[in-house]
Amino acid sequence: MDNELIPTEVICTHYQVEYQFIQSLHEAGLIQLTTVEHRAFIPPTQLQDLERMIRMHYDLHINLEGIEAIAHLLDRVKLLQKEMTQLRNRLRLYEEDSNTIEHE
Repeated sequence: MDNELIPTEVICTHYQVEYQFIQSLHEAGLIQLTTVEHRAFIPPTQLQDLERMIRMHYDLHINLEGIEAIAHLLDRVKLLQKEMTQLRNRLRLYEEDSNTIEHE
């Protein structure tokens, strides 16, 4: 089931959410929906993000605009973490080169 699309009606039933909420997330560009034969599906890769947004909206009562802002900030954090990891790796290379030169 890892590569199978999940019907939105299954998602709505399982998480007890309205289809309009999922459609609003899609229209805001927060999740992908794929339409096949007039039925909407969500890729499994989007499920974790969708679950997070469902919790934000229904458990924490955050509106769509707030979810958009949070999603943007989380994307920035991920990008900055990736950049920091890359910089640490580059620094480690320079430190290793420096240690090699010192020991010669």
